[in-house]
Amino acid sequence: MADDNSASPHQDAHQDGTRLATDALVRAVTGELADWERRELAAFTARRPESKERYVSGSGLPVKRVYTPADLPADWSDIGLPGRYPYTRGPYPTMYRGRTWTMRQIAGFGQAEETNERFRYLIGQGQTGLSVDFDMPTLMGLDSDDPMSLGEVGREGVAVDVLPDMEALFDGIDLEDISVSMTINPSAWILLAMYVAVAEQRGYDLDKLSGTIQNDILKEYVAQKEWIFPVRPSMRIVRDTIVYCSQHMARYNPVNISGYHISEAGANAQQEIAFTMAITKAYVADVVAAGVDVDDFASRLSFFFVSQADLFEEVAKFRAVRRYYARMMREDFGARNPQSMRLRFHAQTAAATLTKPQPMNNIIRTALQALSAVLGGAQSLHTNGLDEAYTIPSEQAMKIALRTQQILADETGVTSVIDPLGGSYYLENLTGELERGIGEYLARIEEMGGVEAAIEQGFFQREISDTAYDFARRKASGDRPVIGVNKYVDGGEAEKIETHQLDPASEARQIARLKRVRADRDPERAEAALRRLLAVARDDGANLMPATIEAVKAHLSMGEITGALRGVFGTYTETPVF
Repeated sequence: MADDNSASPHQDAHQDGTRLATDALVRAVTGELADWERRELAAFTARRPESKERYVSGSGLPVKRVYTPADLPADWSDIGLPGRYPYTRGPYPTMYRGRTWTMRQIAGFGQAEETNERFRYLIGQGQTGLSVDFDMPTLMGLDSDDPMSLGEVGREGVAVDVLPDMEALFDGIDLEDISVSMTINPSAWILLAMYVAVAEQRGYDLDKLSGTIQNDILKEYVAQKEWIFPVRPSMRIVRDTIVYCSQHMARYNPVNISGYHISEAGANAQQEIAFTMAITKAYVADVVAAGVDVDDFASRLSFFFVSQADLFEEVAKFRAVRRYYARMMREDFGARNPQSMRLRFHAQTAAATLTKPQPMNNIIRTALQALSAVLGGAQSLHTNGLDEAYTIPSEQAMKIALRTQQILADETGVTSVIDPLGGSYYLENLTGELERGIGEYLARIEEMGGVEAAIEQGFFQREISDTAYDFARRKASGDRPVIGVNKYVDGGEAEKIETHQLDPASEARQIARLKRVRADRDPERAEAALRRLLAVARDDGANLMPATIEAVKAHLSMGEITGALRGVFGTYTETPVF
């Protein structure tokens, strides 16, 4: 489908007339601003000087005292209309008037049965999409009975070792009826294989499944530091999942390219979106190089961003990255289908802003961060629990977090108008500044030889660590206020809140099930599936997904699969950055 957003001669003439009128307005406003500064402002500040505070956005961009029409983009098409290239104002023409964002509260702890119970609770409270958090052993491709897993099984997410775990995780849940997101990276393709296997066992149509696996391995080397294999074979796995889903799962998103973790590692808003776009460019180039047309897969790419504390910068950030992505896909990769240029994203409120002191303040922080995500046009949203500075959220905290989204959707009126802040002098100027910043960062990365070279040279890591250090220094000095921590601090006893308690017997139950599955499986089928998987892994042109699906159906475990593939792909050790 061709992009039909080109302007007609009548529109061009109208835009020329509008531009002349705008130029006249800008000249008039610029003169009035100078007069205002010379008269009212000078007289007022002589009597009552402004504070000596350095006014900057959350990412350090200078913030002027006041913004005027002179700060709007010269070309109206930079702002445009929702659902029309370059999608600054939203990927779809109706946005929330047609469909409210998906309310996708993340859950995961203990055994699959325990998380399944939490899923059912949240669905009963009105949640419209599932999001699964996995424990550290699962994230790292280790089995629950591995010595390295001791004490971590089910602690920070659900434990999944073998296919029966995935079956229990979604027991009684119609996977054709609800979207499922899985927060998993180095072992993502194995979890996807298990998900496919469950769907096939139930007789589902794979083309009707919706959701995403995070599967963004490059940001692991940049920020989160969870990997199994070196960069190149890890990229191959991401490529294989994208190609497989483009051929077999029409509604499924095979990668959720994540700025969230880049931000949580210490990056500012500018770095979050710039580094995410650099990583996106690397993935798209890799799949295109494998012979897949960009319009055959780009519509299924999805994104995951944080919604941080600076409300206006966050709204501008979402608009800027949406516009940059549209232009990059059309101009750099030749995308023709509008769906290939529409950036769709999930947002999560910022875990790094949550505090142990005065934890009830976290409800307010989360509500405002959720508002910025909605004003920025998010397609789905997770709101953090008030207790997440302590542990994974309790049922009560999750209910409050979900109600926060429901109040935004049903009581505030923010769903009635698309991009209600569009046209704001400040917001449009900030959107343009952030978009230019993405381009400047990508130019520097290209000069280094691309994303992989920049990772190997420690570029991303240094940029993030420098920003994180500066933020920590400003927070310690009080220059960056954090209510309850360095400002308005309570001197009395800390507030007591309900927190989640993990069943101490959960780990033993999980290990027992894993051993039982290993003992009961068909050993010949398991051995044949492993041989087939290794043969495919040695052939870089082959796709790993079909062999992995057969491996999990043969009840090979997560650790057995990754352990065997280490012998083919090797391991990776990062060069430390100081």
